[in-house]
Amino acid sequence: MKKAVILFNLGGPDKLDSVEPFLFNLFNDPAILNLPSFIRYPLAKLIANRRAPTAKKIYQELGGSSPILRLTEEQSTALELKLNQDDNSSEYRCFIVMRCWHPRAENVIKDVINYNPEEVILMPLYPQFSAATSGSSFKEWKETCKKNGFQAKTSTICCYPNDENFVQAHKDEILKKINNLKTFKLIFSAHGLPEKNIKKGDPYQWQVEQSVERIVKSLDIKNLDWVLSYQSRVGPLKWIGPSTEDIIIENSKLGKTIVLVPIAFVSEHSETLVELDIEYKELADKNGCKNYLRVPALGTNEKYIKAMSNLIINKQDYNFNEELFPPKIQCPNQFKKCPCLSYE
Repeated sequence: MKKAVILFNLGGPDKLDSVEPFLFNLFNDPAILNLPSFIRYPLAKLIANRRAPTAKKIYQELGGSSPILRLTEEQSTALELKLNQDDNSSEYRCFIVMRCWHPRAENVIKDVINYNPEEVILMPLYPQFSAATSGSSFKEWKETCKKNGFQAKTSTICCYPNDENFVQAHKDEILKKINNLKTFKLIFSAHGLPEKNIKKGDPYQWQVEQSVERIVKSLDIKNLDWVLSYQSRVGPLKWIGPSTEDIIIENSKLGKTIVLVPIAFVSEHSETLVELDIEYKELADKNGCKNYLRVPALGTNEKYIKAMSNLIINKQDYNFNEELFPPKIQCPNQFKKCPCLSYE
């Protein structure tokens, strides 16, 4: 049985000239700016134009482009190999779809159609669900399938914030960094969201909290000094907190060793390589921090690849798990099983 696995990620500019159109694609997404298209389009143009110079400086720090596609390709290769090793009854092929830059859904759908799978499995490289990330990618894919007349049995892994292998992968990476440390502040940093998104029912913050609680429990370190914070705040809206910047300043002034864990990113990109590694380190140094360490994103960590492989192969064995969503909030895709499977 031929199965196509669609790996969703955000994407990033492949050269400096791509920065502004990448930003436009980001802000023209209704899941990011929930406005009528006749307002959203020119506003996205304006925001992209104004932010492009600063963003270009960020990508210059990375050599002129984002590494996210190359790193996602490495994850895709590792996952495809693992799937075909673990499930002899099926043939798997992984396809990468980026939301805001190439390869986009409208181009990848042609390759999927040519592959002619009996089943399509949607797999986000976002462990915690948000309408602005996984939700937006799922929506675009379904619209692209409809536009191209592509119909196939489709299942969707919506989220996996407390998957055991995902948790153990983080545990392993953290232990490598803290192995020889006596005292430190462990800061789990996730990309933030405006508070209004959470109040509308987006389960992202809840699911990030579930991930962190499971990881801390798995570390089983007595009196572990840890905190969850949020980074990358932009615009005038009130965002969820506390902010990673504030936590870094506070603990740097106390002279603590800081260990940063990117909890919602599984691929290295500007928010980790520049924001965490350069900008926040400078902030920590400026405020007296003597030792600043950063745990890497999971990338091709064997247990993370195993987590995705198991979710894809054994998806029918999962029952609905209410722990993945806050009280009174149902699975955002209205799936009958979680994490999170829908047959269409």
